[in-house]
Amino acid sequence: MLSYLLPILIGVLLIGYSVGKPYWRDYQRNKIASMPFKKEWRKIIQQRMPYFRQMPADLQLQLKQHIQVFLAEKNFIGCNGVDITDEIRVTVAAQACLLLLNRKTDFYPKLQTILVYPRAFVKNQQSKDVSGVQFTQKTVLAGESWDYGKVVLSWQDTIDGAKIPDDGHNVVIHEFAHQLDQENGHANGAPILEKGQNYQCWSDVFSAQFEQLKNNVATGTPSIFDYYGATNPAEFFAVASEVFFEKAQQFSAEHPKLYQQLKQYYQVDPIHW
Repeated sequence: MLSYLLPILIGVLLIGYSVGKPYWRDYQRNKIASMPFKKEWRKIIQQRMPYFRQMPADLQLQLKQHIQVFLAEKNFIGCNGVDITDEIRVTVAAQACLLLLNRKTDFYPKLQTILVYPRAFVKNQQSKDVSGVQFTQKTVLAGESWDYGKVVLSWQDTIDGAKIPDDGHNVVIHEFAHQLDQENGHANGAPILEKGQNYQCWSDVFSAQFEQLKNNVATGTPSIFDYYGATNPAEFFAVASEVFFEKAQQFSAEHPKLYQQLKQYYQVDPIHW
């Protein structure tokens, strides 16, 4: 009799675990978010994120709560002599969590580890020439987002990007936009949209702006978007996200349809900051 009941019991326990796990996770996150925010951490945010003081009080509170959950769940590893400190952890977390405000979020569910280098790092990348021959070239990177649970950042580029909040360049926003894009598979410039957003409209607007940027690159025409965004749709989404948070006024004036799509997606309007 016991031999028949055991598989049933195991099945019930597994179902209970699967059903109860999200509720337990939410309980733990709410518990962490309700803890007092460390004064030392607040000083780091104020020092490293100049526009934090300009954000509405409710968004400041959300950001601090998100930071607490993020730091409780993500692992930081220093590379090439970097000693991971609270300054590094909070500075990265604050910028990464900027992308999660006012949204139902699972706190970058694929992400487990953030690797931090002292400065831009060199990576060997496989490429093909026009004839299809593969070759390896060294590329200097400020950051990188991997599909399988890792983000790589240059600490120097991280603090440089945070220090100037209106130049449209922020490596943390860029790489964590990729993480959002990768939640439904490989990054392709089409993240999981918010309720009420239309994928066809998103595609039409982004495709038109992506083609325009590629044309700007070909003709040497200046653009609010870094030319790197013309590499592929995934990079364009990440570059556009940087500009959305850092040059909102100009972005909205020059590309209102694209700005509206990102405003709906991120559920914030940085113009008011």
